[in-house]
Amino acid sequence: MKKLLILVVIAMLTVPMFAEEGVLIDFSLLNADINVRVNENDTNDRPNQNRQTMMDFSHAAGGSFTAQQRSFMQSSLAIANWEVILASSSRTVDNVTLSFTREAASREHGTVMGVRVRFPIEPFNSWALIKPPFDIPAYENSTVSESGAITPADQGDGITNIRSRFEASEPGTPAFGVIKNVGVLREVKVRVYGLNFPHGLSTILVDGMGNERTIFMGFLNFDGWGELIWRNPAYMQEVRNRDIRLVPLYPFNTPFIKFGGFLIQRDAANVGGDFVTYFKDVAIIYDLAVLDTDRDINDEAIWNIIQTRE
Repeated sequence: MKKLLILVVIAMLTVPMFAEEGVLIDFSLLNADINVRVNENDTNDRPNQNRQTMMDFSHAAGGSFTAQQRSFMQSSLAIANWEVILASSSRTVDNVTLSFTREAASREHGTVMGVRVRFPIEPFNSWALIKPPFDIPAYENSTVSESGAITPADQGDGITNIRSRFEASEPGTPAFGVIKNVGVLREVKVRVYGLNFPHGLSTILVDGMGNERTIFMGFLNFDGWGELIWRNPAYMQEVRNRDIRLVPLYPFNTPFIKFGGFLIQRDAANVGGDFVTYFKDVAIIYDLAVLDTDRDINDEAIWNIIQTRE
């Protein structure tokens, strides 16, 4: 018993107590659950958008559009809206047409994101980028009605809530592409369905300054669901060995990670043609950037620096 107590104390001293784990994006939550008309002639009544992640882009349109045309300039992170972008040398008409995403029913995980990529048959290197239909916003405080109408949210005292709809609704639940207060990354995990393809998979993460980081997860040469894990080789387990620095707080004290997409790489020596895979979620283990987030003054509510920068 005494030895066990000593081991527990040693573990507490060597492993950071502020490490967190969160699901960055869960594709089972991105199923189409509302119907939004895409043009004046649209009579489809089937769900085609994801309510939680609806965005209105009419404010970015030019002045030549009518009010009715602007009302159709909406999109969401619904699985069918994601883009598959091929390498320039692979963008034939057939390859582009036959590369897309689709909802897939999994007996184990419910709805997941299915991806089909049409690589060239010829023996040369190629890649495919699976991206969200828009840059996921870290600060998006509007609310969405059951019909898909988007209205800005307000706390009632004139101070806009800066919590994004794309964050987790509460601690312990999956996010919709954004996790705040991320310091050093410790691990990245991807639950993906393999079909024995020898292609490589990378995850793209975007930090608060807009820098993209492409992390190679491994190869998809396995059958069924698997979890590919990247462990940060530069991560120091022992706090006493870390380089401690004082950094400015606001507006730099709310670093975040956004999901930027997946990268599939096909080697020239491997099979070409149609490639299919499925994704369930992406999770990260990280150190908190700021331990105490309950501060006396809400800096962002006064200055709006971070939200304006986004």
